[in-house]
Amino acid sequence: MNPSDGKDSVRAHTGGDGQNPSEESLPRHRVTLELQRVERFAAMLAHSRSSPTIEISDYLAGMYICNWEHLSEYWADQNREEAEGLLRSICQISPQRWHTWIELYDQQHGNKTTRGWRLFRPWKSQKNPVPPGPSTALREVLRQAEKIAPVYERTEQRSIPVLNTECVLLCIVRNLGSEISRKLALAGLDIARLEREVLLPRRRPRR
Repeated sequence: MNPSDGKDSVRAHTGGDGQNPSEESLPRHRVTLELQRVERFAAMLAHSRSSPTIEISDYLAGMYICNWEHLSEYWADQNREEAEGLLRSICQISPQRWHTWIELYDQQHGNKTTRGWRLFRPWKSQKNPVPPGPSTALREVLRQAEKIAPVYERTEQRSIPVLNTECVLLCIVRNLGSEISRKLALAGLDIARLEREVLLPRRRPRR
């Protein structure tokens, strides 16, 4: 795996905590291609409601839309329908709008050009584009994920953690004071299995 393919996950997450100048230019972390798609979708959701920040709920929506087939493995078969309903309610998207998002993502995922998809990303054409940034809560989740990332990219200055979907989801669930964390646990998320996958990986993370 070439972690650099994942690009920097959140632009504001760069080094700069008293390091030398060459280290300050390095990102705090990178992400897999899979998580990069999640972040793009989360940014689109935030922008669609004119929010300057990406919330944890936006991130979960991205995980669901972009990667549910894989994430559903962490719910028992009998709990998956409930889990999907929970994720839709957490992300506060109507069934009609949810269907539209899925159609647009499917078209994009199939490498088809679609005018509708581009309409959700108008900041790209603005003279001074300011894409949404992570909320305080999401920033803290990503910081925690950096500590348990299963893979690191080695540079001359230091090692950069490479985040994947599982390690970020685990940190969302571990945020015990959060209502989202409580709801995910009640919906039957197999937290023990998720912890084993992240903390005791048997294989490289999915790209």
